[in-house]
Amino acid sequence: MRNIVYCLIVLLLVGCSMHSRQVPDNEMGYPRAEWSNAGVILMHTPGAELFNGVIHPSAGLFEHYFDVEQAAKEHCEYIRMLEKNGIRVYTTEDILLETGIDTLRALASNVLRYDISAIPDEDIDASELYRKQTIAEMSRGDLIRCILFQPTVKLSRTDNNTGYEAQYIQNPLMNLYFTRDQSITTPRGHVICKMNSSQRAPETDIIEMCYNHLGLHPVLRIEGDGRLEGGDYFPAGTISLIGCGMRTNREGIRQVMEADAFGHDTVVIVYDHKFWQMQMHLDTYFNIIDSDLCTMVRSRLEAKSHEPEYVTCDIYARAAGEKEYRIIKENVPFVDFLRERGMHIIPIDPVDEMHYANNYLTIAPRHIMAVAGQSETLQQRFREAGVKVEWVSLENLIDGYGAAHCMTQVLQRAVDIETL
Repeated sequence: MRNIVYCLIVLLLVGCSMHSRQVPDNEMGYPRAEWSNAGVILMHTPGAELFNGVIHPSAGLFEHYFDVEQAAKEHCEYIRMLEKNGIRVYTTEDILLETGIDTLRALASNVLRYDISAIPDEDIDASELYRKQTIAEMSRGDLIRCILFQPTVKLSRTDNNTGYEAQYIQNPLMNLYFTRDQSITTPRGHVICKMNSSQRAPETDIIEMCYNHLGLHPVLRIEGDGRLEGGDYFPAGTISLIGCGMRTNREGIRQVMEADAFGHDTVVIVYDHKFWQMQMHLDTYFNIIDSDLCTMVRSRLEAKSHEPEYVTCDIYARAAGEKEYRIIKENVPFVDFLRERGMHIIPIDPVDEMHYANNYLTIAPRHIMAVAGQSETLQQRFREAGVKVEWVSLENLIDGYGAAHCMTQVLQRAVDIETL
């Protein structure tokens, strides 16, 4: 039973569905537009690895304390709602359970550390051999725990018992459930990101392993001084939108452009000048519902040019058949850019913004999955624009600084789309 497996992995009595791990070969392809029909999504149902984060939310990159077990239940219900719309959801848990044991041992070996710095006479080679022997004996479930909890055993000597005592330190992957961030999926394929926060860096290895297991081998991995996070990226028909600000930098964007990994002949770099955690990514203050419809939080929509909320963009393009992009317009007001391309913008008022109203997932043209509990005013705006909204209860999960969009990586969407 699925709930038994889940209990083994995350020590919670919560269940989600399992699927065969083979990406279907059908009319779906790599996403060219955020509004086309979603077909395949990668997610991570959070579990006990969240606990260290919620006991000091700020250090865990969370907004507030939240109930770990209730968060997992909300996530599973979100998956069920997606599946009711005919979407195939793969979870990292299921993939880890199917991954070759040697791959799991390699991942676990990269993160399990024995710290012998307090034992000057300890034999380094002997300690390393003991660590490797322990990993070689681990069960699949314990290897997965190792990967999720990132443990360090800080050793010291004692005259009692075995001669050792230890402090056990964990750096668990409490933000892994935001599967939007570790990669971007462009018309060219998957790009493995480089996270802005060092504590999130190991997440990219797990996501890359998931892609390889699914036969979806990434086309690029960001390296060096580059920073790139998935919440800053939108495929938008004939263009790519990429945010540059708090979590993504110019070097990360340059690497994607140089590798021809965007897959669009026009790339629009959208600049955030505020650097505020609540609006850390482009998808926290802007989102797309259809080829002619989007949302933007009111503070950005109405900002004046001298205010930090004001959003500008640079437009890069290349001729058909060329690889190199050239800048064609600089410092363009982002709101003007959208309206000139025929976008109607629905404003998100502050009361709804703070409840993550803008961080919805578009699963089809004018069909979104959004956080429940928004104002009647916003609900009426959606109705007037002909938007079908499925309201998802995510009251605990949103306290991790993200919502319906942040928790999903859309791997495939329908290929027959309107273009922007």
